[in-house]
Amino acid sequence: MESATSPNIAPLDFAGSPVNKTLTSDQKIDYYRLMTRIRSFERESLRQYQGGKMGGFLHLYIGQESVAVGAASLMGDNDHMITAYRCHAHALAVGMSMNECMAELFGKATGCSKGKGGSMHFFAPDKNFWGGHGIVAGQTPLGLGLGYGLKYKGLEGAALCFLGDGAVNQGAYHESLNLAALFEIPVVYIIENNGYSMGTSQKRSSAFKDCLAQRAEAYDMDWDLVNGEDLYEIRAKLGIAMERARKQSRPSILEISTYRYYGHSVADARATEYRSPEEIQKYKEHHDPISLWKQRLIKEGILTEESAKAIDKEARKEVSESVKFADESPAPTANDIIDDVYWETDNNTEASKIGRHFFND
Repeated sequence: MESATSPNIAPLDFAGSPVNKTLTSDQKIDYYRLMTRIRSFERESLRQYQGGKMGGFLHLYIGQESVAVGAASLMGDNDHMITAYRCHAHALAVGMSMNECMAELFGKATGCSKGKGGSMHFFAPDKNFWGGHGIVAGQTPLGLGLGYGLKYKGLEGAALCFLGDGAVNQGAYHESLNLAALFEIPVVYIIENNGYSMGTSQKRSSAFKDCLAQRAEAYDMDWDLVNGEDLYEIRAKLGIAMERARKQSRPSILEISTYRYYGHSVADARATEYRSPEEIQKYKEHHDPISLWKQRLIKEGILTEESAKAIDKEARKEVSESVKFADESPAPTANDIIDDVYWETDNNTEASKIGRHFFND
């Protein structure tokens, strides 16, 4: 299987695909607004981190916004999402507020994880968003479990499990692929391939023939390559994989090519050493997903430069208000550390009184 972005194949226009041709102008503008909000949030997060307002690590998503937004836009009531440590964009994409996300970065009690999780542990179970995981590939068996739960309950849905190109060599990932294929689990593994496993290029970190997704053939799974710059292509190809999961309970691997403008994390001091400044600038000028989507909407006659500027201004105002909210929010207390460890203890169940925890259904 080859991608439409292969150098030997002319680029295709996915605007007319089934999941895209029914989009309204308002929906398309909303995707632009959401990508703009995510970038504003990430930029402000960087400023606040550098200003000493946050602790721990900070993995920025700037340059990859179309992937999270495109995936979230396809989710229905029975679809679930789980990701790794670069999770801010996915959280905002599924509908989490800037306030609860920024407060979590600040380590405040009003954060989505009550200030105990930080940058890598955003959660919103009410939105079918299950994190935010700091262990490389640790989320891949959990994504499998989400899909297993859907099949066990007889629900028509898909579990979207994101991972980076640096996670594809972890044993847990391959064990998950084996079970996904063996048990026919409705899970879609999405490799966000930004080309660098932390600070090591893909060619130096992974052995492969044509691409990373092609490893799916060893597990008799469907796979595809996706151009992560094109929101239409992301929705079109991911839509196919999600329908395969929903209707046929078959897993897939999608490899989405993308690019991050900053280092692996803010602590990555060598970000401009293993990548040249020219390479980074080339992606900013010619491959930026937000700029490309804006130009596409202007070409379609549903967005103007003036309205785009207004959306950007609105996003910057929202993120500024989220910083104020986070700054003024209370910190967790010392007693809070024992809460949210075991559900049974928090809810004073019978099991909590005897020290046993059973799963009855």
